[in-house]
Amino acid sequence: MTSKDETAVVDEDGQSGTPFSMTLTDGFTQWLADTGSSLAFTTYQAGKVFLIGSNTEDGRVSVFERSFPRCMGFGVDPEDGSRTLWLSSLYQIWRFENFLLPGQEQDGYDAVFVPIEGRTTGEVDVHDIHTRESAEPVFVVTRFNCLATLDRENSFKPIWKPPFISEIAPEDRCHLNGLSMRDGKPGYVTCVSDSDVKRGWHDKRRDGGLVIDVGANEIVTRGLSMPHSPRLYRGTLYVIQTGTGEFGSIDLKTGAFEPMCFLPGFARGVAFFGDHAVIGVSRPRQNKTFEGLVLNDRLESGNLDATCMIAVVNLKTGSIDHSITLEGVVQELYDVAMIRGVKRGQLIGFRKPEVRFMVKPGPLEST
Repeated sequence: MTSKDETAVVDEDGQSGTPFSMTLTDGFTQWLADTGSSLAFTTYQAGKVFLIGSNTEDGRVSVFERSFPRCMGFGVDPEDGSRTLWLSSLYQIWRFENFLLPGQEQDGYDAVFVPIEGRTTGEVDVHDIHTRESAEPVFVVTRFNCLATLDRENSFKPIWKPPFISEIAPEDRCHLNGLSMRDGKPGYVTCVSDSDVKRGWHDKRRDGGLVIDVGANEIVTRGLSMPHSPRLYRGTLYVIQTGTGEFGSIDLKTGAFEPMCFLPGFARGVAFFGDHAVIGVSRPRQNKTFEGLVLNDRLESGNLDATCMIAVVNLKTGSIDHSITLEGVVQELYDVAMIRGVKRGQLIGFRKPEVRFMVKPGPLEST
């Protein structure tokens, strides 16, 4: 059983954009409410960040969106995600802070995330972004094949590159894309190949993918198809083998990929809550990037249409317990996140004048 929520993408200046619809399976709204959290996802194709929360007044989901060009990585602070968020966009990285105190509400929202710091990185194709133990962000700079953090004097500060990459150069050689943290430090990354030449990864999309242990600087797994979104959760390393449409885990002793379920689309973005993984699934673009993949073969052989959706996968059974199917202007997703402790959040953008008046002074410093 499903229910449909017709809505529209509305720009911050109040102008309605192309309509889209969300079809929620029965049980999703209750599941989200039971988590006491809200769901966030980015779509760089539509240039939007969506916050899906619980509306206690009418028992329906609350949908809140803001526009950021080519927004991709969405980072939630692991220590207190209800306070700090990170977002990568076309050529900038933004830090948001919740201006409400615990227990406060404003216009029915229990969190108001305000962009208080923006850093210009240039158009370097930043993918996954997370928070280090030092509270600084660490992010994947795909165009330069490295992990990086912010730098006071430069666009970014490289902190690690794969062992097969010979130099930090503005060439997407291996399509480094995914990052998992481990004990507050970079743990594992995914890339489409071990190529060291510009766009060398493109011809290895079907079976050239890698998982690399950052700390050991060693390749853990080979032979994957366009892996994305590695995540270490409860001691297990999960990853999406995007080119085959499979979500599963990596046996860290053998390096074997163990599939858990098939997802009917180009999957990227994983978050967890309890015994569930929340995964973003997109409709593949009709261009050469997605040609020749096992995913396409499986969709055709099963007479299936690729779906744009948020899938809530049961980690014990591999079944999709709940989902949101998206239709209309939103066709591709990149990242998903669970914002714990925030039932209905608001994200402040730049098109409305409200950002001018969101002011929160810090405590007076004693002299």
